[in-house]
Amino acid sequence: MTRKKRRLYFIGLGMLALGAATALVLTAISDSLLYFYSPSDLQERPVAEGQRFRLGGLVEEGSVQKDGETVRFVVTDLVHTVPVTYTGILPDLFRPGQGVVTEGRLTAGSGLFQADSVLAKHDENYMPPEVADALKKSGQWQHGADGAEAAADGMSGGGTSGQPGPTY
Repeated sequence: MTRKKRRLYFIGLGMLALGAATALVLTAISDSLLYFYSPSDLQERPVAEGQRFRLGGLVEEGSVQKDGETVRFVVTDLVHTVPVTYTGILPDLFRPGQGVVTEGRLTAGSGLFQADSVLAKHDENYMPPEVADALKKSGQWQHGADGAEAAADGMSGGGTSGQPGPTY
């Protein structure tokens, strides 16, 4: 083998290895992405069967039913609703009328969301930005509730006192 052919051979192998590494990284990234949907988003764009995603909105008043460790409730964006079932311990701040983000999958055919985890808001002013955006998009956002708008923009706890909010 001449020197020139050997160099081209190594360059080709290097490009092949780089391409394989890039493909592996992109596959790993796409497998770990969790998309956020509101109940209205699910009506507009159905999710593939078995795909994990985040479902966010408000816990509908009067919808929480506990049966041992299994909890059934309804997530709403005040336009559409999605029934949710979760087995496990709920966060202390979980209650009807509050913002919630759940992670899991839709059950095929039934429209029931099987949650693996439930995340609740952390103080009276905070709402997850995705939930706030979904409520704004649906026209159901309520302005002026003690800094709730600032909290939804990531500045929770600031209120109107001029003091900075807590840092996390």
